[in-house]
Amino acid sequence: MRHVDLKLETEMRRGIFQLAVLSLLLEPRYGYQVGRLLADQGLAVEEGTLYPLLRRMEEQGLLESWWATDQPRPRKYYRTTEDGKRSLDNLLEVWGRVDAALRRILEASRAGGAGGAAPPAGPPGSPPGPSPAGGDGGSEGERDG
Repeated sequence: MRHVDLKLETEMRRGIFQLAVLSLLLEPRYGYQVGRLLADQGLAVEEGTLYPLLRRMEEQGLLESWWATDQPRPRKYYRTTEDGKRSLDNLLEVWGRVDAALRRILEASRAGGAGGAAPPAGPPGSPPGPSPAGGDGGSEGERDG
């Protein structure tokens, strides 16, 4: 995968992780459990990403945490707060709208275009492409810039 693709994937996953974490933490869980559950569902995350995310979400009031010391190994548990539940509901609504819009765009693209006017000619120096008039996109004097 190219470096640019990795950066784009990282940006996309960042928001998805917040949505997934808020959902998973409707039930109390400790950090390692959250990471394992994310990985089991195909959203593997490194500890160096997960734990700062949990802390940041706690600072934002979306999560609460506490230490359970009654076990052989103390564990820090997290749970979605009431504010976090409201944010989750909001994010799910936004996700639904974005998902529906993106599906429409992808379907239209596969069907031969998303409608609208024909695209302008490419940037100067780019290979000529088809134009509505069948030429190379116009003369130099017709181009913007």
